[in-house]
Amino acid sequence: MDTDFPLAFQKELTCVICLNYLVDPVTIGCGHSFCRPCLCLSWEGDRNPANCPACGEPSHQKDFKPNIFLKNLVTIARKACLWQFLSSEKQICGTHREIKKMFCDTDKSLLCSLCSDSEKHRAHKHCPIEGAAEECREKLLKRMRILWEKIQENQRNLNEERKRITLWRGYVYVRALMTRDEYRKQHPVLHKEEKQHLERLYKAHKEIFPQLRRSWIDKYQKKKHLKEMYQELMEMCHKPDVELLQDLGDIMTRSESVLLSMPQPVNPELTAGPITGLVHRLNRFRVEISFDYEVSNHIIRLFDDVRSWMSRADREGRSLNSDRPDYFAAWGARDFSSGKHYWELDVDDSWDWALGVCKDSWIRKNGTMITSKDIFLLICVKVDHHFRLLTTSPMVPHYIEKPLGRVGVFLDFESGSVSFLNVAKSSLIWSYPAGSLNFPVRPFFYTGHR
Repeated sequence: MDTDFPLAFQKELTCVICLNYLVDPVTIGCGHSFCRPCLCLSWEGDRNPANCPACGEPSHQKDFKPNIFLKNLVTIARKACLWQFLSSEKQICGTHREIKKMFCDTDKSLLCSLCSDSEKHRAHKHCPIEGAAEECREKLLKRMRILWEKIQENQRNLNEERKRITLWRGYVYVRALMTRDEYRKQHPVLHKEEKQHLERLYKAHKEIFPQLRRSWIDKYQKKKHLKEMYQELMEMCHKPDVELLQDLGDIMTRSESVLLSMPQPVNPELTAGPITGLVHRLNRFRVEISFDYEVSNHIIRLFDDVRSWMSRADREGRSLNSDRPDYFAAWGARDFSSGKHYWELDVDDSWDWALGVCKDSWIRKNGTMITSKDIFLLICVKVDHHFRLLTTSPMVPHYIEKPLGRVGVFLDFESGSVSFLNVAKSSLIWSYPAGSLNFPVRPFFYTGHR
């Protein structure tokens, strides 16, 4: 910065983080202003509220709004510095004694207007320095905003992959226990099938777990590359106008290259292994279910709650756009408090769906479903281009293929458990531990269609 510029004015236009003129200035709640890129980097990873880098006051604001007034003042200050530089004797054209106000993009040189129109430079691309520098800075800032969005997206994917790595081993272990428990209820002749079923499960684990680790490493490396490019663009924005134009080089091309091939999360999915005689055994407890009390999605917001939960867990900071169809909920006309009961529901054409059982008291209070201990649901939601299965009480993500056609619900009051079946595959999706259910419940179905 030029020290001859009025110091008091210069100080007001200086970012206390980088000590340069403000770039894309934003003002937070306490009144202090910073470069948007500097504040983004300073607050990255901080939980709300973050602290002001100048005064330390907590700030809940992370959706920064540009300060147009400060931006205009910085532009005026940059112009003053530029003209002071161009007016120096060194920048006067030795041939025509004019100020070199033009920039030749071909050979990165400063020219006076007469030189730029000369035979040597006539075919070159040249433009006024003042306008060219501001235009370049705006292009850099636009690219930085895109880059920052990708940095945040990659971080969300990194967090999601880390969580899946943590959950995966435990999930496979629980499925193995659940499978063994189910085979104990079948004929002993199926011992060989049980062994093959578990071998397939462990083989899938050995194949998928290294993919998860490799995916996490790829995202971590991508994080470093994205951050390095972001900081390089930021440093370029802070350069004086003439240096900016002369040093710009291929940074835009390189930044575009970094944005390509964003590594995506691995979506592990176990194939539903059939259990011989599973559906046949449960059909002995088959009951017909009639549904009443239909209500619209204006009262129950199950999938909004689920997506919000997934956003906090896997995609913190991500804005949600459910773009959802109309949903309706229905409860069974009768409740159950003892015995064993089995029914099936068709979910083939559903966009999102949830089914299972819930307590009558929940029906009356219509509270949030994902934190309630009064419901046992299997939930299917579409996230991006994938379907995710989850169960409630507590909320648990499942890494098993999405059932097509009919889903079975088995209610067993003798063991205090609820189970969900993929009927077409004659496979077990999930079974709650014994003792989970100890109160009367009603069947529940919630769905939306394309």
